[in-house]
Amino acid sequence: MVDLRRSFIVAAVGFVVVVVLSQLSYTTAQPDFSDWSAPVNLGPVINTIDNESGPTLSKKGLSLFFSSNRSGLGDIFVSQRNSVDEPWGTPLNVAVLNSKSAEDALPSLSRDGHRLFWMSRRTDITNFGGFDIYMSYREHIHDDFDWQPPVNVGANINGPTFDQNPFFFENEDAGAPQLFFTRTTPTGNDIFVSNLLEDGTFGPAAVVPELDNSANQRGVSVRFDGLEIFFMSGRTPTTGLQDLWTATRKNVSDPWSDLTNLGSLVNSSVGDFDPFIASDRETLYFSSPRVVKGAVGGQDLYLTTRTREKQNGK
Repeated sequence: MVDLRRSFIVAAVGFVVVVVLSQLSYTTAQPDFSDWSAPVNLGPVINTIDNESGPTLSKKGLSLFFSSNRSGLGDIFVSQRNSVDEPWGTPLNVAVLNSKSAEDALPSLSRDGHRLFWMSRRTDITNFGGFDIYMSYREHIHDDFDWQPPVNVGANINGPTFDQNPFFFENEDAGAPQLFFTRTTPTGNDIFVSNLLEDGTFGPAAVVPELDNSANQRGVSVRFDGLEIFFMSGRTPTTGLQDLWTATRKNVSDPWSDLTNLGSLVNSSVGDFDPFIASDRETLYFSSPRVVKGAVGGQDLYLTTRTREKQNGK
């Protein structure tokens, strides 16, 4: 079995560098984007009459990991393509990540492609109760089936309640790498964050106060520069049961800004879940059970796009 500490050795070394960088003032101007487009269904190659959820893409957009219960239990699948202009190939079950007797769902691929996080009720390895968050490491980022055996990410993340919706933010420009996730608390589902420590383990988790609300919120995705965040919430104003929301910040050490609902063109009346902002910053993937033209059935995967607007005529 893989040692979690060894699995994070590369990130732990990088931690020393980014801690030094974090002492410097770091800001990045926010680009201006158009509004999000009407969502497009990923089609019957990806979607089935069952439920698909948790889309996450590789940095170059050539591998799409997601979860589906098409095989009975929830399992993690991957679809591949040779270029971003080509259609997705037939999804394949990533068997090494999946338990034989429990649900595995909502994968999240690290930006460097070496780590995959997901949630599971599995009991074949350590489980602290309900859904726990697990991680697997691979040496070769272009082999989507070369994953090492899964490991539980530890007691600072997982506990007796549900711990789910992981997202690993590499925080390349300043600070320590972070794991965002959702924890079920007495008041509902709240978003927490934990820093990766120098020894390669995750430290104590704390709620993200700007995102805290009496309504449920889950499913964080942070843009690679750390200046934009997407998540789902039942807070008002709302279009449906769960809407997609966003917030920005000028600096990775700043709190998140006032929250913005993505609006009725993107959100539906029945609920929208699992946002993932792609590396191009212009494509947002998510899941929804909406019944519209092009829907395949159950809960499908969708994408919405925006374009970067020219500034000062450039």
